[in-house]
Amino acid sequence: MIIDCHGHYTTAPPAHQTWRDAQCAAVSDTTLTIPPYGDISDDEIRETIELNQLKLQQERGADLTLFSPRASAMGHHVGDSNTSIHWTRACNDLIHRVCELYPQNFAPVCQLPQSPDAALDGSIDELKRCVNELGFVGCNLNPDPSGGLWTSKPLTDKFWYPIFETMVELDVPAMIHVSASCNPNFHATGAHYINADTTAFMQFLQGDLFSDFPELRLIIPHGGGAVPYHWGRYRGLADMLKKPALDSHIMQNVFFDTCVYHQPGIDLLFEVIDHKNILFGSEMVGAVRGIDPQTGHPFDDTLRYINALSVSERVKQDVLEHNTRRVFPRLDQRLKNQNR
Repeated sequence: MIIDCHGHYTTAPPAHQTWRDAQCAAVSDTTLTIPPYGDISDDEIRETIELNQLKLQQERGADLTLFSPRASAMGHHVGDSNTSIHWTRACNDLIHRVCELYPQNFAPVCQLPQSPDAALDGSIDELKRCVNELGFVGCNLNPDPSGGLWTSKPLTDKFWYPIFETMVELDVPAMIHVSASCNPNFHATGAHYINADTTAFMQFLQGDLFSDFPELRLIIPHGGGAVPYHWGRYRGLADMLKKPALDSHIMQNVFFDTCVYHQPGIDLLFEVIDHKNILFGSEMVGAVRGIDPQTGHPFDDTLRYINALSVSERVKQDVLEHNTRRVFPRLDQRLKNQNR
């Protein structure tokens, strides 16, 4: 079985974004009224999925995708916590509908209603709702709700502990995933995403989060940002900061995906990082959608890169299935309930 751990609903029906636009407009102009959330039929959802994510999933050979709302549209920096709660519920409910229509192809992962400087109570409530009532198997956690201004506490700060406690209680992991950048210095997918991945890892290195939460599981996407490429730097920094070796200090709890869009990058990832810490992911339809002129294949067809690796079939199957089932135990149970 091939499980893609990183998929977003980037092709949601237009009515979904139309409502969000109205909500954002009302944030800027308080004289405006936010209309009711628009009706979206099952057929509209089917059309957006079957012509996009499902089509590509079947063409490229994956079996199931962990599916969450569009990351760049989480927009935690827009409005206040109330704004974020209403938008987040709409996004998560839509993901739930997709996964109910296609239970063999998609499993739900939720966004959280974070907001700059807001407490995490609303995020905890939404996570519990999604997991306990709707059957979600994981969540996305934004380390920078300010949108590129980085006003939040580091992920190792006790500010974050309530959400980590809830994740451990519910036995769900989080993908550390930022949203859009409102800082013109940082292109969202080309800089902000990779900066955040690298920053999260360095925060984990500096702190002792996993001593307090030994069962916590976190995925750093996009191949770990710059981390595998600079693995010697982080090993050296751990030594300079009098921290334990990375294998015991971080890598019992942190995992990278394979959203790296060329073969040399995937080769390096597998050469540097133990395969037990790698989960197959593509992020399609996502950040890079074009055809690579050097290969003639889509940049985000990451399964092609895994298949080309000079590693054993056991290693490949661990990355393509077993590691993800281990990191997402609620997914594993969902699949067992489907006799898969």
